[in-house]
Formats: sequence, C-alpha cells, structure tokens
Amino acid sequence: MQTKTLSLYHIIKEPTIKKEKTPVLFLFHGYGSDENDLFSFASELPEELFIISVRAPYPLQPQGNAWYAIYFDTAQGKFSDDEQAIESRDKIANFIDEAVVTYNLDPNNVSILGFSQGTILSYAVALSYPKKIKNVVALSGYLNEDILAENYASNDFSNLNVYCSHGSVDQVIPVSWARKAPAVLAKIGIQTSLNEFAVGHGVAPQNFYQFKDWLRSKI
Repeated sequence: MQTKTLSLYHIIKEPTIKKEKTPVLFLFHGYGSDENDLFSFASELPEELFIISVRAPYPLQPQGNAWYAIYFDTAQGKFSDDEQAIESRDKIANFIDEAVVTYNLDPNNVSILGFSQGTILSYAVALSYPKKIKNVVALSGYLNEDILAENYASNDFSNLNVYCSHGSVDQVIPVSWARKAPAVLAKIGIQTSLNEFAVGHGVAPQNFYQFKDWLRSKI
C-alpha cells in the first residue's frame, strides 16, 4: 500500500506471483471518487500483476477528485472541460513512464483500467500513445474523440487490446454513448464489442469476472 513520490498520488499492491518481467495494471477512478475505490478490486485480480491505483489531480468539495471539470449550464446542459482532460491525458501518460521506471515494471506489458471518467481518460491515453499501452479495460465510460492526440488515427494500434462494458440502464452515462466506441475503434483496426450488463452506473459481478478473465488472457 505504500507510495513513492511521483507526479500523481497513488497506492500500490505488489504481485504475489513474481515473474522475470512484471506486468502492471493502472487503475483510474471516476469523477468524485479517489484511488481507494477501484483498489477494492486489487486482491481479486491476477496475482502476477503489480497494481497501481491513481488519484486524479483535481480535488472536489467536499471530497473526491476529478480528472477534469464537468460544468452544468442552462444553455449547454452538462459539458466537459476538454482542455483540462487533455492535460490529464498527458499527466497520466507521463506518470505511466515514471512508474514503470521507478517500480522496475515491464514497459511492454502495461494495462490500464478505468471507470466512468477514468475510462474516458484511458481511451484517450491508449489511442494517443498506443506504444505505452497493451491492454485497456474500459468500464462505464465512452470515447471522447475531442481529447485524442492530433492525427491519432495514423498511430500503430497492432499491439493494443480493448475490453469495454457498460450498464444497459446507466443513468449517468447513457449506454448509447458507449456503443459508439467499437465502431470508432474498428476504423483504426481495433476489433472489440461492447459487453452490456443489466445494471446502472456500476460493475456487476459477472462483468467483473468477465473482464478479469479477459485481462488474464492478455497479460
């Protein structure tokens, strides 16, 4: 559970099964949460993984953190601060490099898992910097093309794997938004499908076991 002083605050779980090269899984929480939320998964995930759960950089009141601001406006409704999201995208990319060196992890076996806003950022990091990422687990989020790197579609995605899932009755992020991701990914050569579960904005037990098995097969 200890942390080292890197550019983003985080907590860790070291692997109980040691490999010559250590695969790593980074966890990125949703809006208004913190690093402890997804870390509750850690003890149930593949034992060879070094797990790093990261706290988003922007504190909220009275508690929790965000990767970028979400505004509520009568004219525009709810909208996101994409400039701040791009800053967080690059903070995450740099943090991954720092952590891989600091903890002596395998740079060719980096997985990232996001929930909600953490998923939006996970897509952005993986598609903008695919050389850094091997696997993406995208839970209850969507792909925001406005926060991807310029000319991202010309990147090499041949080593990138994506698992995505969503609650079919999600009232926070509509499932229709999530359904767009596989079509966008297919255009750049990444084949995946959206796994839907009859839940709201959360992770059903069968969803957890499905992505756990997927992750185990990819690391």
